[in-house]
Amino acid sequence: MIQILLNKLIETNRFIKRLLMSLFDSILIVFALLCSFSLRLDYWYWPNDEIFWIVFGAPLVAIPIFISFRLYKSMVRYTGIQSLTSIAQAITLYSVIWGLLGYMATIDGIPRSVIVLNWMITLLVIGGYRIVVRWLLDDEKLFTTRKKIQVIIYGAGSAGRQLSHALKLSKEYKHIAYIDDNLGMGGIYMNGVSVLPYSSIQKLVESSNVSEIFLALPSISRKKRNEIAKKLSLMPIKVKSLPSVSKLTEGKVKIDDLLEIDISDLLGRDSVSPNQELLKTNITDKVVLITGAGGSIGSEICRQILFLKPKKLILFERSESALYQIEQELISKNISNIEISPIIGSVRDFKRMEDTFNYYEVQTIYHTAAYKHVPLVESNQSQGILNNSIGTMLAAEAAISAKIETFVLISTDKAVRPSSIMGVTKRVAELVLQGLATQNHNTCLTMVRFGNVLDSSGSVIPLFKNQIKKGGPITVTDINIVRYFMTIPEAVELVIQAGAIGKGGDVFVLDMGEPVKIYDLAVKMIQLSGLQLLDNDNPDGDIEIIYTGLRPGEKLYEELLIGNNSSKTVNKLIMRAEEEMIDWKILKPIMNELLQEAIDNNQVRIRELLMKIVPEYDQTL
Repeated sequence: MIQILLNKLIETNRFIKRLLMSLFDSILIVFALLCSFSLRLDYWYWPNDEIFWIVFGAPLVAIPIFISFRLYKSMVRYTGIQSLTSIAQAITLYSVIWGLLGYMATIDGIPRSVIVLNWMITLLVIGGYRIVVRWLLDDEKLFTTRKKIQVIIYGAGSAGRQLSHALKLSKEYKHIAYIDDNLGMGGIYMNGVSVLPYSSIQKLVESSNVSEIFLALPSISRKKRNEIAKKLSLMPIKVKSLPSVSKLTEGKVKIDDLLEIDISDLLGRDSVSPNQELLKTNITDKVVLITGAGGSIGSEICRQILFLKPKKLILFERSESALYQIEQELISKNISNIEISPIIGSVRDFKRMEDTFNYYEVQTIYHTAAYKHVPLVESNQSQGILNNSIGTMLAAEAAISAKIETFVLISTDKAVRPSSIMGVTKRVAELVLQGLATQNHNTCLTMVRFGNVLDSSGSVIPLFKNQIKKGGPITVTDINIVRYFMTIPEAVELVIQAGAIGKGGDVFVLDMGEPVKIYDLAVKMIQLSGLQLLDNDNPDGDIEIIYTGLRPGEKLYEELLIGNNSSKTVNKLIMRAEEEMIDWKILKPIMNELLQEAIDNNQVRIRELLMKIVPEYDQTL
């Protein structure tokens, strides 16, 4: 009942709130005077005609004074020491003026002690009810309907205390303890919150379900901050940090000052609302299978597909640990009780795929399984071919055999004029699908090509994050290297939509926006971490960037289109590329030979066959 009443009062407009407060103050002022007379005279007092007006007219003196002291401009729920000081000053002035008016009016029957009693009681009731209201609004059990995030503040200094005050006003966080390395502060309380030593943190995290810890240590050295962060990294909690002291001098600490890298801030891209009908076309009420379901792209496709309510969701993955992890995550999010089936299998096993497709009566396949780390594939060429090129061919042939409706290949910008084994294996995979699409079957074979996705396992983002966490340096291959970037959720949304508009043999290219300079990306990540770049212009900075040189197979820039021919689709961020292809009758024998040479690890012949399929690969050597 109290909660409902308080909610209604909070939602009332400010003018009505002020009017109600002044009315309530008027009642309390009269009540305080009646109590003052009653205490002095030792019986319940009711004023006669002469004193009646000076008692019941007291609000006419008090309310203008209260208004001049701005008691009705400060919000009751945020009443603090400064507000109580203003209340005390206003009530003192009112009590003195009221007493003087009584004497000046030469009204008998007003004992001098009543003036003092009136001051005391008015101060008690006017200030007291404001404190009670604040307490009620701050009481989580009474007022809040959702559970707050339990947080610890590391550092009980000035910044920590200011942050604690900010958290008290927050609807999201509850500050439960300070942690401080100063042993002399152990066991004390600050604003009702205990200060504990670091040795208590593990127990506190476990017993109080703490999920975040805020570092309020803006004055400590970089080395000390790294030591603390390293210790905290061993615990299952999110760590946020306040910026340096120089950035706090302009004003008080706010929750917004807490810094954490948000990868979506690294791109200056405007999001485009997806076409919901396209998202549902190949998924809703259908049996959907994802190869490489435990990878960065595969797992995000699984997440988005789950909320599009497929009939069944089949997770096809070679890595047992990755498969288990994505399965458990999806089970926890499966509010619609969709059947989720984890299948251990390799895309190099035609029989395993064909049996799986037939058994579950799969209708849509998203083929994300691939080796994508350029230097690793460069050092393991035969395995890259067997997994990326041959694996795609076998998966597509199994899909055709099982009469799958739609097969969507996830490709990469590195397939355009490739300079690496990884890139050429993905280009071969594209040509395989284009060739198979011309054959007599009912499976729609489509491929979607795009650049790097932020925070994927093959992206520079996790690498930079880890390097920043360790205190640097950040390694960049070349100051001029550029890449296309997109967030994983956005890329997956577009992949699903592109698959829905394919007619067979389509090569769709996603609009990745403007290419991003990797150096600029590194600098921005340093800044988002609350740190500064260490270079010749700023020798007192925190993180240095060093250049390691281009790796084998790596290019300074990537492209999305092989030629200049492309056409628009129903989504402005999806283009259809018009590119040359190889007849399947010509390509199939070469692929069969490539399979055998890859098994035999015949590097010379492998390269000859790859150059035969993708002539532009020869030009990059």
